[in-house]
Amino acid sequence: MTLPIDPATIDPEDIGEHETTLEMSHEDAIEHVREACLDIGFGIPVEFSPSALLNEKVDADRDPYYVLGACNPMIADRALDETNRIGGLFPCNVIVWEVEPGVQRVYHLSIMKLARLVGVAPHTEAWAEIVDETGDLVAALFDELEATTP
Repeated sequence: MTLPIDPATIDPEDIGEHETTLEMSHEDAIEHVREACLDIGFGIPVEFSPSALLNEKVDADRDPYYVLGACNPMIADRALDETNRIGGLFPCNVIVWEVEPGVQRVYHLSIMKLARLVGVAPHTEAWAEIVDETGDLVAALFDELEATTP
């Protein structure tokens, strides 16, 4: 199988990659990220701990790892108007994992940019507006995370 794109040539901006480090406990970081998401306009309809699940089910011995499924319903509705296939990537995940005790990494990729990059979403002005709007919200989220870290 050949990929439609060369992963080595992808610029982090092309996929809306954002990350930051928080110096706090894993539980505090999850709550901090959740509150920041809500403050800037994302709801969190889905959240779970893959590490807890894997540690329980297959004795994986994984360090803390948590997924917050962020969603702005107005933007999600517009995205679905453009392509039903985008639902295969919903919600927009913000991931928190423990690098070491007291140090957490927060990470996000833009599903809207990824969808366009791999042909799941159209190259239209309406989609460009969705990409820009979600990008602005995510930038605001990471600005808030970095500015309000206790």
